[in-house]
Amino acid sequence: MWYRLLADATAVVHFAFVIYVVVGGFIAWRWRWTIWLHIPAVAWGFSTVLFKVDCPLTELENWARHKAGEAGLPSSGFIDHYITGVLYPRSDLELVRVLVVVCVVVSWFGFYWLLRRRQAMRRAT
Repeated sequence: MWYRLLADATAVVHFAFVIYVVVGGFIAWRWRWTIWLHIPAVAWGFSTVLFKVDCPLTELENWARHKAGEAGLPSSGFIDHYITGVLYPRSDLELVRVLVVVCVVVSWFGFYWLLRRRQAMRRAT
């Protein structure tokens, strides 16, 4: 039972991390210091997709599921198992990846623009 709870909690944390990778730059518009958390999160998230780096959250969930007597995630990983084909059709995978990149880039440009604007307003007063 405890292993099942650990596996489920790991999946929840993993979902939160994926969401943060996508929208964390927008969160930094309000709380500027969070950009320093978002940059490595994006680097890690993108590296797992681009370079097929193993994610420790996937490994932890697999370990806990096996200990609970359940099947682990498929070798294609967390996103393929829980998100692709569930939240969007598999045929739209490349489009979704582009939209995630666009989201991150827009959020970072917006962050930079807001930062410059705040600095200009401080200088003007």
